[in-house]
Amino acid sequence: MTKGKKILLVDDDAALRAVLAEQLDLYDGFVTTAAATGAEGLEKAKGALYDAVLLDVALPDADGRDICKLMRRQGVRAPIIMLTGADTDADAILGLDSGANDYVTKPFRINVLLARLRAHLRQHERSEDAILQIGPYEFQPANKMLVENGGKKKVRLTEKETSILKYLYRAGPRSVGRDQLLGEVWGYNAGVTTHTLETHIYRLRQKIEKDPTQAQILLTDKGGYRLQP
Repeated sequence: MTKGKKILLVDDDAALRAVLAEQLDLYDGFVTTAAATGAEGLEKAKGALYDAVLLDVALPDADGRDICKLMRRQGVRAPIIMLTGADTDADAILGLDSGANDYVTKPFRINVLLARLRAHLRQHERSEDAILQIGPYEFQPANKMLVENGGKKKVRLTEKETSILKYLYRAGPRSVGRDQLLGEVWGYNAGVTTHTLETHIYRLRQKIEKDPTQAQILLTDKGGYRLQP
């Protein structure tokens, strides 16, 4: 589910920032926020939740690897991909040791960068510490929780509610049939019917929708359910 994912791009090359932001939006519909310095990148990472970070090593005010360490200390759990003009094993090791997930050497092909970015996003979504965006909420599967308004409102979820949201999130914009969702969340248990699923969907909407009778987040669609992207 890449559509609308938020990418923080930290690089002092204005031309590269413009081209990358355009290509990220064109190919995958990513929403890119740009920063020209390490300090600006740190500030933006502190102020919002990003799905991934593209971080240049050679920044005008700092070494990108030091910025990577600081981002991790700030609590950034999203994948961080370092961008560098150097192409040695020593540089790659330093980047990965600073907390980066990957190291891409300039000049790079945009399709190669996108493929690696998508791979890290998929891997992160399946990890225990992933934080995913669903409507106005930050979805924390490991904590079975949705958090709204910068932490002011917390919605506790059951195990099954968490599993339903995780599966629908990974399905992206496509509708997931009731039987398919039932099989994924409950397994092939003969005693469980679609009525059980519908009851859980009803309770979930009571928790997350402003008006559960007019769902805006968890939608019924084509004999199944999907999340509003």
